[in-house]
Amino acid sequence: MNAINPDKKPKSSNVLDRVLVLEMVRVTEAAAVAASKLVGRGDEKAADAAAVEAMRHAFDELYMDGTVVIGEGERDEAPMLFIGEKVGGAIGKGPKIDIALDPLEGTTITAKAGPNALAVLAAAEEGCLLNAPDTYMDKLAVGPGYPEGIIDLAKTPTENVEAVAKAKGVQPSDIIVCVLDRPRHADLIAELRGIGCGVVLIGDGDVAGVIAVTDEDTTIDMYMGQGGAPEGVLAAAALRCVGGQFNGRLVFRNEDEKARARKWGIPDEDFDRIYKLEELAKGDCIFAATGVTSGSLLDGVKTKRGAGGARVMTTDSVVMRASSGTVRWIKGEHRV
Repeated sequence: MNAINPDKKPKSSNVLDRVLVLEMVRVTEAAAVAASKLVGRGDEKAADAAAVEAMRHAFDELYMDGTVVIGEGERDEAPMLFIGEKVGGAIGKGPKIDIALDPLEGTTITAKAGPNALAVLAAAEEGCLLNAPDTYMDKLAVGPGYPEGIIDLAKTPTENVEAVAKAKGVQPSDIIVCVLDRPRHADLIAELRGIGCGVVLIGDGDVAGVIAVTDEDTTIDMYMGQGGAPEGVLAAAALRCVGGQFNGRLVFRNEDEKARARKWGIPDEDFDRIYKLEELAKGDCIFAATGVTSGSLLDGVKTKRGAGGARVMTTDSVVMRASSGTVRWIKGEHRV
């Protein structure tokens, strides 16, 4: 992955100290290991519940006063890790941290043993992550190295592709775009293919899809389409750490979703707002992810025989920090 532009690094936060950065990986590891035991079992709810419970217990080991700003839903819908829940082992006395999380990003993927299922979280100082409601979001992302403002959700997909192609010095037909494989994207896919773009369709896991634009090895230049708003904030936090640009616009299907947005602090005048990267994840932030199933970003959890015949589960994780631009790839072994 490319390093963040040093001229745009946010200031380092004493709240997000180095110890806490590395400890966040333990949280995603715990969730991934728990969910991995249900890979291919066809039970999305059981896999998600296992990841949620493991992540919550792991948070209890951290010295922080955390608040879930993006979680599994509202309190009545989610017994654990609901929006507004306090987490951490130092509630009321530790550093105040806002947490955005998805204990199992790709529940369907996990149930069907598909690629790119992840346990993910982002952390920032209090007030630095958008409290995105559980609605859809139009998303547009590109990797680092382009002029600021190269992408714009107010423009058509064709115009955005042409702008990136011009900046890259290639034809639009040389651009590869990642899109969620959903019926709602039929027109988008047709437009992209109509100008000769390669379209990489993914079944789920759009956090990994967005992050893929930062890694040249994936060959993906852009991400487009509509997915979950909470996942948009998580992806934005990752891009804050490694570079790139992101546009997001909330999509409301009914009045109930608008009411939910108001409840979490989104005013009516922002319902059509195009959020930029720094408006979704401000200041210094941390992003951590552990693979549940293998994919373009990380390997999944695997079981092997260790010394003396003991069963060992291996994990593959990444943790990033915006202020330093540091990306750490971490291999773990966990004795069962």
